[in-house]
Amino acid sequence: MKRPAPWACPPDSPPGRGFYCRGRFGVLGEVPVPVIQAVQGFLGPGLISAGWSAGRDVMSAEAATACYARAIWQWGHTHIPGSVDVERFNRLAQQLIDAADADALPLFAGWRAQPYPDEDPVGAAMQRIHVLREHRGACHLAAVRLCGLTAQAAMVINLGVEQAAHYGWAQPDPAAAILLPQWQRAERLTNELQAPLYATLTTQQRTEFGQLVSELTTPPLSLQENDLADYTYVEC
Repeated sequence: MKRPAPWACPPDSPPGRGFYCRGRFGVLGEVPVPVIQAVQGFLGPGLISAGWSAGRDVMSAEAATACYARAIWQWGHTHIPGSVDVERFNRLAQQLIDAADADALPLFAGWRAQPYPDEDPVGAAMQRIHVLREHRGACHLAAVRLCGLTAQAAMVINLGVEQAAHYGWAQPDPAAAILLPQWQRAERLTNELQAPLYATLTTQQRTEFGQLVSELTTPPLSLQENDLADYTYVEC
């Protein structure tokens, strides 16, 4: 008999966006939809409301988070090339994660508190990528708002009306061209907010970390474009 994969989740796990919402945002606990909307920002309320509610009767927020983590590990095993030095990446990434200031970054703080798989360095590497992306995503949301943009406007500027609608914004208006400089400023401010964190690495370590990230995120040639599209991570 074939043993189930260690990341396998119950067969009644909420499908699609229900699993995504319950899993990714479950670190916040059983909170009302408006709280999740306020914390993550970029996904529209239609997507968040439907997704969070779809999984509520299937599994608890805590269980959904654990299942989502296992899906992250699986994604890592499928997509991280075997030639990457994941052990070195894990050491540098954890140094950054430990050094990060989590004030006003609740999704990052929640995911930082989640355990890593003890004997799965590849899965652990993918989870650390996820944690660091939550850090940047939260910094970017703060930067967008500080620059006078709504999250919806940022989505439209970056992705266009059609894609903004796909990610849960009902009938979004086209963004005025006058808003583009504000979005560009938000991009620069996001980098500025992240700079102190990466300054905790030496110049040599930052170069090495950048190379490792590039290697980790380069998909194997065997993957098809539609496989990647199913796991698009939205950050405006």
